[in-house]
Amino acid sequence: MLGKVGRWCLYLACGVMLLFGMAAFWYSTILPGWLRVGLALLFPVLFVVCLRWKGKIRLAGCAVLLTSFWGWYLTDPPRNDRIWAGEYAIPADTRIDGHIVHVSHVRNFTYKTESDYKPSYYDADYDLDKLSGVDLVTSYWAGDAIAHVFLSFGFSNGQHLAISIETRRQKRFSYSTIAGFFHHYELFYVTADERDLIGVRTDIRKERVYLYPLQLAPQTERRLFLSYLTEIHTLKTHPQWYNTLTDNCTTGILQRADAHWRYRLDWRVLLSGYTASLAYDLGFLDHRYDFPTLKRMSLIRRPKDARPDSDYSQEIRENRPLRESVDAP
Repeated sequence: MLGKVGRWCLYLACGVMLLFGMAAFWYSTILPGWLRVGLALLFPVLFVVCLRWKGKIRLAGCAVLLTSFWGWYLTDPPRNDRIWAGEYAIPADTRIDGHIVHVSHVRNFTYKTESDYKPSYYDADYDLDKLSGVDLVTSYWAGDAIAHVFLSFGFSNGQHLAISIETRRQKRFSYSTIAGFFHHYELFYVTADERDLIGVRTDIRKERVYLYPLQLAPQTERRLFLSYLTEIHTLKTHPQWYNTLTDNCTTGILQRADAHWRYRLDWRVLLSGYTASLAYDLGFLDHRYDFPTLKRMSLIRRPKDARPDSDYSQEIRENRPLRESVDAP
């Protein structure tokens, strides 16, 4: 019985390995493109050939093939010098000078349509002592289960800086959710004006976007913001791979917040459309309202033909639930 079970487990493992290896080559960044496609087709053929051999030669063939594959995959380096899609072409950088944070290349695109936009960037200084709140933004483009989640940091002088953890897509590739499970995208922190990062979702793509003020102690807000700034600067010289399971928009926030592992393993992290309800259950959202009421109040409602302008950040906060003050622990 155990022999039969073991044999089926081995068949299953071989099948998973075959599919993973084929997909890893298919979604890789190997150039030229014909080599990438060729390896994706060749790998399963060689794998099956090795399995059909008999005795020690089968074991040796599989060992050589798998060692070669994993040797390549685990040492395949992420890079910053590819030809990127326009919205990911220029990363932000940060420099901290006392309580002043200098952020270069804050993205501020003006959109006619999702793909027709005027690129623009600016540099800005932010005073850590004026950091006054953090908003959780969830944006839905289909059903309720999956949303893009990111944060926006507000300052008492009216400044806002939105930061979204995303895939850095090359110009030659279209977006693919499946590709995010492999070495296809580098990790990218879109550091942008709210008119760009939130505005393109509310006014151009017409997505359902919610803005939740997080109930965090001032020290926690500051620590979270500094963690984001440090990571943005680090990625300038040490690129990382994006991974849909382990390093996506939601897990990235929890990592930056140094959240406990039991929160990172909550099912609502993977089904990111429910991230706000997780934040509510953890006490990070306003508990003066039940969650359905808070969610309804947090929906950004925009006029039909609205376009993000200089008052955008103020407009999307009209009639929002007010942020409760949270004492330092």
